[in-house]
Amino acid sequence: MRIGNLLDRLTVFTEAGAVDVQKASDGRFGPDPQSVYERWDEFVEWAGQAISTADAFPFTTEDLGSPAPRPAQVFGIGVNYQAHSVEARIEEPEFPVVFTKFPTSITGPVGDVVLTGPRVDWEAELVVVIGRPARNVTAEDAWGHVAGLTVGQDLSDRAEQMKNQMPQWSLGKSFPGFSPMGPWLVTPDELASPDDLEIGCTVNGTQMQLASTSSLLFSVPALIAELSAKLPLLPGDVIFTGTPGGVGAARKPPVYLKAGDELVTTVKGIGEIRQRFVSA
Repeated sequence: MRIGNLLDRLTVFTEAGAVDVQKASDGRFGPDPQSVYERWDEFVEWAGQAISTADAFPFTTEDLGSPAPRPAQVFGIGVNYQAHSVEARIEEPEFPVVFTKFPTSITGPVGDVVLTGPRVDWEAELVVVIGRPARNVTAEDAWGHVAGLTVGQDLSDRAEQMKNQMPQWSLGKSFPGFSPMGPWLVTPDELASPDDLEIGCTVNGTQMQLASTSSLLFSVPALIAELSAKLPLLPGDVIFTGTPGGVGAARKPPVYLKAGDELVTTVKGIGEIRQRFVSA
């Protein structure tokens, strides 16, 4: 099932088009896309029986928003692919490298992003949205707490990220528009192998990143187990799982995003997001 946000309304996307959940459920579920995660089991049971393509209507991708627009917690994972560890000249971590991204940086799958300086970089990422509360969850049980997967970019202002003697990542990755997500949430049962998804991005049509999520140093289940051992993961929380090799800062010479560039990020089996960059 594909669930998302169309013009700020909770929507299920079918081959025939979009289905407005509030209308299709006669008000049983409200229009707010974020609120559905608090009733995830009830919603999935209802949708599996009640969604009809007869209720579907056409839509445009420009009208899509983030499938999790207001999560309580947004986690980022650093250095989670070997190729990125090598290019960043950072030893492979023994434990997940965790930082936060602030929810105000979240935006939908298509739109303009204002450049914050001359060193804004791309980071294609698989994004996880939590569907059931998770606390001290084992890796074996972790997929049972996932609502679904989506495509994301952990856009990063490298100057802001590295400007102090002790680099901090959260602020440089949390400017407005720096956490685009979409185009929708795909439930794990829709994917033949949710642990092995092709991921990549292009800038103006040139391939910059291409890998498989099977190369994650810490898989989705491992991340949920590690995070839930430290704190509760709440319905609707978001985890950016890390980026593969190929970021602009590691290139020789470095390459950064500039006004007029179009960044297209894809996860096979889920879809793509597109950002165009504009000057401040």
